[in-house]
Amino acid sequence: MPDTAAVAGDRDALPADEYVDLPILERETVFEGRIWDVRRDTLDYGPAGARIVREYVAHPGAVAILALDETDRVLLIKQYRQPVRAREWEIPAGLLDVAEEPPLEAAKRELAEEADLVASDWAVLADYFTTPGGSDEAIRVYLARGLAAAPEVHEREDEEADMERRWVPLDACVDAVLARRTGNPSFTVGVLAAAAARSRDWSTLGPADAAWPAHPSQRPAAG
Repeated sequence: MPDTAAVAGDRDALPADEYVDLPILERETVFEGRIWDVRRDTLDYGPAGARIVREYVAHPGAVAILALDETDRVLLIKQYRQPVRAREWEIPAGLLDVAEEPPLEAAKRELAEEADLVASDWAVLADYFTTPGGSDEAIRVYLARGLAAAPEVHEREDEEADMERRWVPLDACVDAVLARRTGNPSFTVGVLAAAAARSRDWSTLGPADAAWPAHPSQRPAAG
């Protein structure tokens, strides 16, 4: 059997997703929504040239921010989410819905809009897909430190108008995930990744402007 410890220490041996662009024979929008659409792709799959049809939610992607203060407390917000009929504990997040806006700038904007905070130290904490079998939504989670009050307080409406904010120790956030008390994916991915990164003296963090091949719009051009 392979030496799992040796494999774990060999970065090149770690699992890595492979991003591919298969020939799309036909693409149509079967439902156009206010925020995202449902798309149907007919593609040429495999060496035998099999035609398969797949429908999925076409999503602009999003960023999330784990804001960590000097005492290792995480800023959480509690917000109502209609699809799951719950007021979820989350970390600040938002859609990549501003044309040509880089993901890092979107993260800075969302932190200011949702938490009235700015940060001097930014790094990439984790990248993930929310539902890769049914949506192309990709989310990048940033770690934000060196926090300070934003120069202006933002007005909020709808579900954001009654958001609750709370500073919670990172270890308590991990406990909440492991006790299955929370279900928000960015909260789960963010706090577990932050706890793991902290245990490795933050050596796993990526630069704030790191390439993001998981997001279709961020992949380098083919060829």
